[in-house]
Amino acid sequence: METHPEPSAAQATTTGAEDGLVRVYLLDDHEIVRRGLRELLEGDGRIEVVGESGLAEEATRRIPALRPHVAVLDGRLPDGSGVDVCRDIRSVDPSIACLILTSYDDDEALFHAIMAGASGYVLKQIRGNELIDAILRVAQGQSLLDPQVTARVLERLRGGHDEDAALAGLTEQERRVLMHIADGLTNRQIGQEMFLAEKTVKNYVSSILAKLGMERRTQAAVFASKLREKPS
Repeated sequence: METHPEPSAAQATTTGAEDGLVRVYLLDDHEIVRRGLRELLEGDGRIEVVGESGLAEEATRRIPALRPHVAVLDGRLPDGSGVDVCRDIRSVDPSIACLILTSYDDDEALFHAIMAGASGYVLKQIRGNELIDAILRVAQGQSLLDPQVTARVLERLRGGHDEDAALAGLTEQERRVLMHIADGLTNRQIGQEMFLAEKTVKNYVSSILAKLGMERRTQAAVFASKLREKPS
């Protein structure tokens, strides 16, 4: 794997700042795609590509250190997804805007992108000049997410029919585990509260995530927290 030296915090902060360039990090598991994107973006004259990688783990480690204005993240990767990377790096540095670049167009993926804090979700069929425009807009703090789609996601978070249907699919025991997840309890702590073996709790958590169509425990925690906010 190609390695890249990490800059100091001071270097990362000032990279591209003096000449006003928008700093961009590229994450895509295809090297030829990254090369094409780098050539396209740097050929515009307003963008500087400060780093790139093909794996989620490397990107999650390097992006906060490089502090780009925008991280362009591939939707699906061999060791994760751009949405996961977006969530992880924005938890460290919310000033980094994330643009999910994907081949897949579906509401569920978009929902997870919005939940992760992405500023945009665009398909790889996008034209070069449109991608450049999207990056520049996101760097200025704009959102490229369709307001109607965002509204649907917010409705889902507020506890619409989708949430009610999903919750109905959980057993009473699974609902109790879910609420403990929302409280931030570990599997061991949940087991102590419910007098269950830690392995049993782990199986419950896996079942809950599968039934809710989620991949991460944090998503379930957010879901459960929103349920508590619903008026009775």
